[in-house]
Amino acid sequence: MSAMLGARQTSLLQDDVWIPVKDGNDTGRAIFDAHYSRRRYKDGRKPLLYVGPGEKLVLITPDAGALFIWRKFKDDAQPPQTGVNCAVFHRDYGMRASELILAAEKIAWKRWKGERLYTYVDTKRTRHKRDPGRCFLKAGWKYAGWTKGGLRILEKYPCCGESAEYDLRGMSDD
Repeated sequence: MSAMLGARQTSLLQDDVWIPVKDGNDTGRAIFDAHYSRRRYKDGRKPLLYVGPGEKLVLITPDAGALFIWRKFKDDAQPPQTGVNCAVFHRDYGMRASELILAAEKIAWKRWKGERLYTYVDTKRTRHKRDPGRCFLKAGWKYAGWTKGGLRILEKYPCCGESAEYDLRGMSDD
């Protein structure tokens, strides 16, 4: 009986795209360590929490192939940004990046109904490809300008309600 229960729990887990975890989760930290925006202390210390202040939502995929971090905080970027920030999206393997972003949006809009979603892309530090932030663009995000520090701003507003279904047919791999 316990073997059947274990198989059922595994099956349910694999059906979910994202799993919420706490800031400080070791698996999330391991994925975060590979992200280009990860800052390391010169003295080598590793704080228990890695997301930063404000409201936060840390998501990992069941296979630990990707990490998504949402933050709602007082952003001091110039020009000032409001809404919920995608602080980190890192994908090593698994589903298409655009599909992961769409699934993460649904979770964000359940928590922060109707809020603008935004992210920054450092075009100098991302892999050189056709368009930096391409996976966000494939997921329907739009360019929204540049910060004074030279980061590309992308944004998305809820178009059809927080629980909108998205059609991913015909999207190329990213």
